[in-house]
Amino acid sequence: MIFVENEFAPLKKVVLAQSEFGYPLEPRPEDLRFLSKDAVKENFENKGKDYSEAFPDLQKQWELERTNLKETLEKYGVQVLRPRKLTDAEKKAVGNAGYSNFFVRDPFFTVGNHVIESSLRFLHRRNEVFPVRDLFLEEVYPEDCYYLAVPSPEIAVPEDTTLGKGPFLEGGDVLVFGKQIFVGNSGLASNRLGIQWLEKLLKPQGYTVEEVKLHPDILHLDCALGLVKEGLMVVCEEAFLDGIPTALKNWERIDVTLHEAMNLATNGLPVSPEVYITDPDFKYIGDQIEQYGIKVEYIDFSISRSFGGSFRCSTQPLLRH
Repeated sequence: MIFVENEFAPLKKVVLAQSEFGYPLEPRPEDLRFLSKDAVKENFENKGKDYSEAFPDLQKQWELERTNLKETLEKYGVQVLRPRKLTDAEKKAVGNAGYSNFFVRDPFFTVGNHVIESSLRFLHRRNEVFPVRDLFLEEVYPEDCYYLAVPSPEIAVPEDTTLGKGPFLEGGDVLVFGKQIFVGNSGLASNRLGIQWLEKLLKPQGYTVEEVKLHPDILHLDCALGLVKEGLMVVCEEAFLDGIPTALKNWERIDVTLHEAMNLATNGLPVSPEVYITDPDFKYIGDQIEQYGIKVEYIDFSISRSFGGSFRCSTQPLLRH
């Protein structure tokens, strides 16, 4: 069965990311503004290198973070699937832009019984769905579900810093709440054309798709908002240019600052309405979550977070029901 009911329904089957990244030969500063100053500096100091070559010890730590997450999820009965690694041909396919296979939330997403391949804005991420397609053959094709893809983005002229009109639609921007779908738009990832495409797809089936305009330094909606369980969220109000979505305004909230949001404070992972995973750096958030009767599991995810993503970014559910 393939079905995602919302962000916090019991997680039963999930794809967990690999840990691969290749620095671009020609970094684009406008694509790096959501990262820390140290991470931006690393992009320029290690042009053309694989992360494992530049930082072999940190590479092992990064892989251990994902292993620890896998073991924690399995402790709660979650089936964990892993994509394959990138091939040499895939690493070279986007030329000087670099490559990545590190945040599986974005290259595809699941809404209800729809598995949707994304259209990613950043050049180094445009082929990131390829390692997941082998899993689709085993897990998606045999099931009674939809499987489709956002149209490929148009090719922009080199001097176009926006990378063209897309359409762009990325899984980190897509939050599912029953038939209500929230999609973020900060100018760094998903855009209006991508959101229009999703609305066209889902509206005939009773879904409402709401665009959520975000602060320009926030990469995705899940970097500003995390739905912990029905009626409870971790949220950075400063990141919402038009305010928090109306459907969520009466929820109990744990507030974080824009700086905390950019460090991925909202990007924990509900295993169910009773269990939540976050980084020990956010114990002050975990302490507040525990006051609602939720068990909090802590996993050090500092390397993953240095790339601009955390627990939600590292996973994509196929079954939450």
